[in-house]
Amino acid sequence: MDTRIKVPQALKAKVMLWTDVGYHDMEEIDKMQSIPDLESVLCSVFGVDLPEPKRGVLLELYVQAVLFCRERNFKKEQTSALLSIIKSIHEANVETPLNNIEQSFKYCKELLLCHSVRRPPFSINLFSSEEVTGILNYIFNSYVRHYKLYKYIFTPQVKLDLSLTYSGTPNQEEATIEDSSALDVENVKETEGEAAPKTDSSLQTQEAFVAEPEEDTPGSKSGLKALIENEVREQMMLVSGQLDQRMKEIADQHNRALESPQLNHKAKK
Repeated sequence: MDTRIKVPQALKAKVMLWTDVGYHDMEEIDKMQSIPDLESVLCSVFGVDLPEPKRGVLLELYVQAVLFCRERNFKKEQTSALLSIIKSIHEANVETPLNNIEQSFKYCKELLLCHSVRRPPFSINLFSSEEVTGILNYIFNSYVRHYKLYKYIFTPQVKLDLSLTYSGTPNQEEATIEDSSALDVENVKETEGEAAPKTDSSLQTQEAFVAEPEEDTPGSKSGLKALIENEVREQMMLVSGQLDQRMKEIADQHNRALESPQLNHKAKK
């Protein structure tokens, strides 16, 4: 099993007319009126072979796209292209568990441009300017707003396994063994002498040594370990807060873009 995490990359848009859904497939889709029948034919067309809940979520995405096309009275070729566009955006999103919302949204706009400007063989004018605006709003509201949920369902979770090593400090077990060895040697010496019994002062010293454990000080090993762990925890909380703030800024930018969408529909001569 490959455990490597794929880094988000920029994708190149291309024309997707009849790419995943052929003309015969569209005829079968148009015949289906009930949601279960529509799910069944879409499952066959796209070859969806996933366990639940992935299967249900993906089929719901395609079904809602077909219903949107029917509301807008799209032609067969328009519905086929839009289904392929949504499929490509979803695959771009779930190819990595890392944050790639900027790349996915840019890829979405480039795909729409490829199907709204006549510039063969790079793009075709399949959708009008008004239709592109409606599609962009639909994709943003139905998918981009919930891209975290799709990523959570379709991508493996990444967990950070952090382990710390402390250089320059002796091993705790070795120090314990050395201390116990020193006590044993001292007891052997006293047993061999037998002429010098323990005095009250020596007994009090030993009792004090046993009764009073070593307190954690900033210079001790346990104090140093706690200090490092606290520092690492604070840094991780800081990075997490920065990521949340960045995600909020991206969402605000996309909301502003939807209020005044500006897609370049001018073909290059």
